[in-house]
Amino acid sequence: MTKLNKTAINLDASLREQLVALLNQRVGLLMDLYIQTKLAHWNVRGPHFIAYHELFDAIAGHLLEAQDSIAERAATLGGSAGMTVQDIAQDSPLTTWPMGTRQDHDVIGLLAERLGQVSNYIRQDIDSSTKLGDADTADLFTEVSRELDHDLWFLEAHL
Repeated sequence: MTKLNKTAINLDASLREQLVALLNQRVGLLMDLYIQTKLAHWNVRGPHFIAYHELFDAIAGHLLEAQDSIAERAATLGGSAGMTVQDIAQDSPLTTWPMGTRQDHDVIGLLAERLGQVSNYIRQDIDSSTKLGDADTADLFTEVSRELDHDLWFLEAHL
């Protein structure tokens, strides 16, 4: 980890380092999910194409907003924000998107599965950041979790 920048935030530096590492992991995870969501957006086929195309684009927008907020929290805590593409590819627990999958029902199922995985990680992060004594980061993760769950509900309603 790179050296933390000075801040008047009264969390111990070792706690801030742990929080920054956690936040950056989620920046990477959300970027992977964003890319997979855009792949679904571009490649989905079926009789309701336009509805799915637009839904996936809206979800991708939510993911970018969440990623930006989480990255900015890492910077706020004095850390460097983000991950390299190479680190994201190496560290993401998500399964690689199957590029040949285009049928609407299959695409929705795959996207819902991945969105659910990420939502579950974020929910765990609420507890982790609370245990580290950072209610603000826990609140941010709660906000992100709520949006992910909402988007998941929209996807699962099609299955």
